[in-house]
Amino acid sequence: MHSQMVCSGTAAAVAARRMRNIFGSVLGKDGWMWRTHEVKLLNTSAGGTVKIGEITYKLKTPKSPELVPVKHISDSLPQTVIQHLRWIMQKDLLGQDVFLIGPPGPLRRSIAMQYLELTKREVEYVALSRDTTETDLKQRREIRSGTAFYIDQCAVRAATHGRVLVLEGLEKAERNVLPVLNNLLENREMQLEDGRFLMSAERYDKLLQDHTKEEMDSWKIVRVSEDFRVIALGLPVPKYKGNPLDPPLRSRFQARDIYYLPFKDQLELLYTAGPNIAAERVSQLLSLATTLCSQESSNMGLPDFPVDNLLPALHVLNAFPMLSSQQLVQRLYPYDSILGKDGRKAVEGVLSRFELLDGRHQPAPNAILSVSATKDLGGQADVTLRVADKDVTFQVPAGAKELRPPNSSPAFINTPSHSRLMAEMMQSHMVKDICLIGAKGCGKSVIAREFAEILGYSVEPVMLYQDMTARDLLQQRYTLPNGDTAWRPSPLVSAAIEGKLLLLDGIHRVNLGTLAVLSRLLHDRELDLYDGTRLLRWDRYQTLKEELQFSDEQLQERSIFPIHPSFRVLALAEPPVVGSGASSSRGQQWLGPELLTMFLYHTVTPLARAEEMDLIQGLTPNVSSEAAEQLLHLTHSLRQTNDPTAQSLASSLSTRQLLRICRRLSQYPEESIARAVNKACLSRFLPSLARASLDKNLANCSIQDTQDPSQYTLDYRCMVKDGVLTIGNVSTPIYKPSEKMKIPDVLFYDNPQHMMVMEDMLKDFLLGEHLLLVGNQGVGKNKIVDRFLHLLNRPREYLQLHRDTTVQTLTLQPSVRDGIIMYEDSPLVKAVKHGHILVIDEADKAPTNVTCILKTLVESGEMILADGRRIISDPREAKGRPNTIIMHPDFRMLVLANRPGFPFLGNDFFGALGDIFSCHAVDNPKPQAELAMLKQYGPDVPDATLQKLVAAFGELRSMADQGTITYPYSTREVVNIVKHLQKFPNEGLANVVRNVFDFDSYNKDMRDVLIEALHKHGIPIGAKPSSVKLAKELPLPEVKMTGYWTLNQGGNARRKLLCPTETRPIDIKGPVFLRVQSYPCNRQESRALSFSEEKAHWQLPMNEVNIICDVTTKDDALYVATCNPVSLYAMKERGESIQCMELYDVFPRTISGVWQPFVTVAPLGSPLDGQVVLHEEQSNTVLHLDMVTGAVRRLLLSSDGDQPPTKSSNWWSSKEQQGGHKMCCDFSHKNWLLFYKEDGNQLEVLDVLEGRVHSISLPINLKSVFLVAEDRWLLLESNTNKKFLLTKPMHMAAEDSGVCQLHSISEDPVSSGHGASSAEVSTPQMLSCEQLPNENLSAALDQKIVSPNRVLADTGSFAQVVVGFPDLMSPNEVYSFKRPVDLSTMKSSDTGAHSFFRAGLRSTTAKRENCVGLLSANQVVRALPPGKVPLKEVYPKDVTPPMTAAYLEVTDLNSKKLKYIPVPRSMSVSPYTSWLSKLSESDVLMAALGSGGVVTVDMGGYVRLWETGMDSLQRSLMEWRNMIGAEDGRPVQITIQRDSGLDVSAPKHGKIDPNNAPHIGGNQWAGGTGGRDTAGLGGKGGPYRLDAGHKVYQVSQAEKDAVPEEVRRAAREMGEKAFKERLKEIDMSEYDASTYERFSKAVRRQVQSLRIILDSLQAKGKERQWLKNQALGELDDAKIIDGLTGEKAIYKRRGELDPELGSPQQKPKRLRVLADVSGSMYRFNGVDGRLERSMEAVCMVMEALESYEHKFKYDIVGHSGDGYDIELVRADKVPKNDKQRLKVLKTMHAHSQFCMSGDYTLEGTEASIKELAREEADEHFVVVLSDANLERYGIRPERFAQVLTSDPQVNAFAIFIGSLGDQAERLQRTLPAGRSFVAMDTKQIPQILQQIFTSTMLSSA
Repeated sequence: MHSQMVCSGTAAAVAARRMRNIFGSVLGKDGWMWRTHEVKLLNTSAGGTVKIGEITYKLKTPKSPELVPVKHISDSLPQTVIQHLRWIMQKDLLGQDVFLIGPPGPLRRSIAMQYLELTKREVEYVALSRDTTETDLKQRREIRSGTAFYIDQCAVRAATHGRVLVLEGLEKAERNVLPVLNNLLENREMQLEDGRFLMSAERYDKLLQDHTKEEMDSWKIVRVSEDFRVIALGLPVPKYKGNPLDPPLRSRFQARDIYYLPFKDQLELLYTAGPNIAAERVSQLLSLATTLCSQESSNMGLPDFPVDNLLPALHVLNAFPMLSSQQLVQRLYPYDSILGKDGRKAVEGVLSRFELLDGRHQPAPNAILSVSATKDLGGQADVTLRVADKDVTFQVPAGAKELRPPNSSPAFINTPSHSRLMAEMMQSHMVKDICLIGAKGCGKSVIAREFAEILGYSVEPVMLYQDMTARDLLQQRYTLPNGDTAWRPSPLVSAAIEGKLLLLDGIHRVNLGTLAVLSRLLHDRELDLYDGTRLLRWDRYQTLKEELQFSDEQLQERSIFPIHPSFRVLALAEPPVVGSGASSSRGQQWLGPELLTMFLYHTVTPLARAEEMDLIQGLTPNVSSEAAEQLLHLTHSLRQTNDPTAQSLASSLSTRQLLRICRRLSQYPEESIARAVNKACLSRFLPSLARASLDKNLANCSIQDTQDPSQYTLDYRCMVKDGVLTIGNVSTPIYKPSEKMKIPDVLFYDNPQHMMVMEDMLKDFLLGEHLLLVGNQGVGKNKIVDRFLHLLNRPREYLQLHRDTTVQTLTLQPSVRDGIIMYEDSPLVKAVKHGHILVIDEADKAPTNVTCILKTLVESGEMILADGRRIISDPREAKGRPNTIIMHPDFRMLVLANRPGFPFLGNDFFGALGDIFSCHAVDNPKPQAELAMLKQYGPDVPDATLQKLVAAFGELRSMADQGTITYPYSTREVVNIVKHLQKFPNEGLANVVRNVFDFDSYNKDMRDVLIEALHKHGIPIGAKPSSVKLAKELPLPEVKMTGYWTLNQGGNARRKLLCPTETRPIDIKGPVFLRVQSYPCNRQESRALSFSEEKAHWQLPMNEVNIICDVTTKDDALYVATCNPVSLYAMKERGESIQCMELYDVFPRTISGVWQPFVTVAPLGSPLDGQVVLHEEQSNTVLHLDMVTGAVRRLLLSSDGDQPPTKSSNWWSSKEQQGGHKMCCDFSHKNWLLFYKEDGNQLEVLDVLEGRVHSISLPINLKSVFLVAEDRWLLLESNTNKKFLLTKPMHMAAEDSGVCQLHSISEDPVSSGHGASSAEVSTPQMLSCEQLPNENLSAALDQKIVSPNRVLADTGSFAQVVVGFPDLMSPNEVYSFKRPVDLSTMKSSDTGAHSFFRAGLRSTTAKRENCVGLLSANQVVRALPPGKVPLKEVYPKDVTPPMTAAYLEVTDLNSKKLKYIPVPRSMSVSPYTSWLSKLSESDVLMAALGSGGVVTVDMGGYVRLWETGMDSLQRSLMEWRNMIGAEDGRPVQITIQRDSGLDVSAPKHGKIDPNNAPHIGGNQWAGGTGGRDTAGLGGKGGPYRLDAGHKVYQVSQAEKDAVPEEVRRAAREMGEKAFKERLKEIDMSEYDASTYERFSKAVRRQVQSLRIILDSLQAKGKERQWLKNQALGELDDAKIIDGLTGEKAIYKRRGELDPELGSPQQKPKRLRVLADVSGSMYRFNGVDGRLERSMEAVCMVMEALESYEHKFKYDIVGHSGDGYDIELVRADKVPKNDKQRLKVLKTMHAHSQFCMSGDYTLEGTEASIKELAREEADEHFVVVLSDANLERYGIRPERFAQVLTSDPQVNAFAIFIGSLGDQAERLQRTLPAGRSFVAMDTKQIPQILQQIFTSTMLSSA
């Protein structure tokens, strides 16, 4: 009896080796041996027995010996394994099925296989995956010559032939698949689809005693062999991911826990593997592995260490004993990538515990020195590595192509880190498959290709996608030409057989259950396929061949193939998302314990800056090094932060993207880097926080955007000339296509902005890039692309993606013809073949896992189609291969997508694939471009309308960008409005815009925002044609000639005086540069709801104590000066912004505001446009300001220095008021000004351009000066009011000085019958410096007259015209429109605002007269206080006049009418009332604006523009009415024209009916309706319309549409009643309710928009998925063949996808608001309302998150001097109704009123971050509200910045509330970008909060 010892398991060698190591003495092995069980094979004549310990098993000869496993048993079996085998044998003898359960790894499978090899049993192996269906287990139909046959599958084969069924991965199969086997397991019975019945051996044998075998066969009963067994292999599920075992299934198995081998067995194995390694190191590595597999480590969330991979790792270590253990561990267990901070710490702790942290001082291999083919062995290569200073040579598998020496590829730039990585990969390649982990775009694919080329491998790339099934990986079905079904091996299988390098790109995407199919291939190099083919490891195949003496052909008949020994797998993956829950869809932690056992891992570290620089310069040699430096500086600064926003930006600046930017810069060096970066990051569509962060980083890296605003004015033309297309500055020859009809042709109006986009696209297109255009809806992406291709003359293929696009539909459309499956090429394949341009529209609608397949196509130009063909870009590759499609060199992709995020909620195409395309953000055209484009769509639409539309939509878009509204209104909408207006011109704009905005008419908040925005730009939506509110016109008194002015020119020397002049240069001090601040101008059109004289209004950004003291205009520029503190505001009439320059430093305030400065402004003309002269009257300071640069120069006019007269320090105390200095600036646009002092006798003429001052001495003391012409000035003597006219030469040069002549003027009344009465001498308030046009003069005086003239206004008359003055010498006639009562005698019984302050104060006359003449409109306009206005005449008796600041009195000399226009009173007014009353007698200041209007500024800084000229008012009213739409009040009739067949006889008047009854038709009566030939309404062919008065009165449409008052009242009452009941319910008083309403109302809009976003996100999260393998639903294309064969489960349908079992529960997001409730909040609340705003913010958080408690867990905590954890809202007790919320707000208010001073912002933030980090949540947010006076408490901003970013898990944001000075802005500069906000205007707080929410929380909700 021959017994053969297979194995004797001992631990002897272990200890023995130890002793040898320690003593160096050699002991005999036998001294250390003890026996337990042993395995004996006893060959008996019957076939032999196997004996394990005391258990024996009789062997049988297998029927198909090729199915018996070979070479699984190793030479020495560890004791534990023998124990396991013995147990399996016991169960086998009992006839029970076994379940081997244990941690992931190949151990369980190898034990099963060893048992089967021992017992010589045939095996049927099946790896279960989530795609396994019952057909894979029982029977599958195949078609053979037109008939469907059932083919038995593994379970049935095993049962009938008595084989052992090995089921691997039970936890992967979907829930209800495996119960199919229940009966087979229990009773060995099964009903098959083809009608056969499997019956257990005992019952079958019993029946056989009574029946014959033929009978049994005719009953279709089949015997299940008694040798049939099932061995199931599975993971324990609660610990690992997967489906738990079904209880009925579980009860049918016997389980055995197969844990890792015990320490000593494992150690022994490792010692044999690594004889060159110190025993110490081996046991340390094993100790580490064991520790990391312990229960404690899995409680910490660490995945199991892949113990099984220690063996291959030790082979590497054996060849390279100098390798550091830490590096080795990193390859086995890449803890840096898969674990968060805590996990890393824990692992490093264990490493140092076992002294394995030796990575610092141990050398890594630096480079591959040489690669050469091994002499005697085929498929091997000798590789020499340089490690430290030693060269080590070793053998690795190699491919079939010739090897290529390293560093010889032009496309691969070798950097030190990459060559090190390659060397390390070589080491791993020696023993096992590799996986490269690296971020996208960091060069994984390039490294993999280079690696393959060095080793001579052919690469087989397989792009993995998310819903890839096991079938897609291994084998697919197809039909043969005769209609038979067959299986086609996938590229993976052919790679294995041919010995290629298989590139699995994107294993992080694929579902784990699918990848598990490969685990056997990766561990054992064996594979079982669906059609029964088996692939065996090379040596096993050879052994099998020898043992069975079969030839290759015979084995292939039995479908057994060898796997080529060189075959290797190289997987590429993106790094796992660390610490992410199940929240983010793709962010599952893909690298779990199972995958860890499959590969050795290498991380592709991001390149160091210098390396990346080399790389860039190597691949794009022409790029300027400066540009590359800047780019890298930016990228690396982004990569190094731990701020998630910056990290995500860095990911879109991957190395691939940088190379693209550099390629472009080397081609177009003049382009700005900032633009390239913004393009690559698509910054236009980033959330506001990320954009801020990017801008800040760009600024930090000093990358400025060099975009000049003038570039829009450049002519961007595109033209095609001689076959060359030029767009902007880029040219290219146009394409000569073969297919003309596929070239798009589209209506396209050129506009500069789209031209720029196209120029940009063309640049990238010529560089060979594929383009991605991202933009909102309706901005013209499709138009641009079509136009682009039209210009280039390129044919296009068009693909529109949608929710249900699958990988199959992208590439091929299967269809069945005559039982044979045919594939139609999709547009993608056609484009690739013919070199067309593929336009992919709506790319963001398709799931990203589908669009991912475009990546291989773009990157490597390869792609495998469903029918087995493959696209290849390199024609050399394609030579000898069948089924290839060569990619045409002209093929290009243009992809269009909406921007990521709300409200499109598409899939983030840009995030997934953005970096393989060149991205272009397409935006709505800029206003000018859009206007130009709209003009082409609507040439007849008035410009004003288009401008209003463009402005309104511009505002709406910026609101959408800020997140105030959710829908981004686009150009498409405006174009539609314009098209409508073009076709139907008399429909009002107000009606047509409703075509767009009616979508929002049911959402009240949204509607209010829209109406407000439209009204602001003067689109009168909602106005009625009748709402015209013009002021009432009163008649003017008759014009009378009231006297003469005579110029005395006699020889009398007294009358004609010569005045000496002297000229001197002026002294200039300065310039000093002051800050010019720009504020947005919130200009509101006033004619939104009704039409009045007021055109527009806006508020100046001024302080409420400030006082306005002058307003002046030049062309369309307005200047407003204020005097407390002195500052100047400049703005354009239609401008977007207001410039403000504070001159506080030039005019410091003196004590308690006693010195009251008073300033006047004079704007200068060309060439000094935009510059002004400012004059302060008390101190006679003259400043020259440049509002553009902020330069301030002081001009010193007088030679006597600039100290003011000594008395003026207390001028206010002397009763007799001193005269101030005055400036006359009528001719300031000619750049000269005149200064004089009241009661002085000098005129100073300042010539600003020449920098000279001419001083004229006068013989009289002046009261005032009027410049009636450039060379004629009217002077008033101070006490007598006598008038003089000074004439001077036009150009005052020094030589003819002294020719200024002074003429006195005598005023004579018209002689009346009662003798000569002396004329009262009038003081003019206003005297025009130009004359009335002749037609205006004639109209005013009611006579045809041509003459020089001046208009004059004084207190006694509405207006006076002095005819002939100042040019004619003869007496000049004075015509007056007299007032009934002189204004100066009227007591201003001020009924206006603030009257009781002022009545007693008006002692002196005011400084501003507020009177202007509008000569072209023939009007004089004054601003009068309400007390001087005849209100009784203006308003009807029963109407109380409104509260007004003033009235504008408009005297119109054309129509002889008088109007009083009320100016609304100001919102706020300065408390300095006495000072105000010195300025102006009414509360407004006024200046003329343009030809027909004035501008007023009231004391609260409210600017209003008025249109007073009659003609322009008429015109505007017409336009306004057109915008509303003409409605003539007639009912609309539907008319169907039918020819009545009667010809029109000659038209006639018809008979007149004496009773005038209504007549309709009949052709005889006049005045009928709807007849023919007679006069009447609505007929046909009558001579004229005649209305005989039937139904004349018609109710206007608006009145008909109105709701009756009582209905409205009922609705109102109902609402009030419900409101009161609600209050009663929550027991809240009405006072409380109104208090709460105050806060709630302020943030209602933000709450609303936040809730909309939350809702839609929730909806998106609940989106259903495709469920495959359904028995009903839609046909699944992938299963079309299964359908042919007659399968049932070939459908798919949408359904809720249950979360994967074992995946963690979704946790809510955790938010904490840390509100500042310190004393300073209460103290400064009066200044800027900061406490109230914080309360509003808190109210917003509470309201917005109400009823989302399951998604957001929030609490609100206060911090103040009392401490940093004042509880306001607890997370578990959030306020449920208004009363509870109000209580929280009241607590905040009360606390800040009574708390201690002090500041705990820092501590509060720190504590909150720490506390939140400890809580379990999906994401953590802390929002800190604080005022910025941290410095006061000695808190350094850097310290605060540190705290904000102290924990990367917690997103902390700080909002600083309005600060004193620029504290907050300084702070913000030091804090990380996108993390801190300054809310100067506290109204922004809720908006900022909303931004934070939308851009972070929602990005991944």
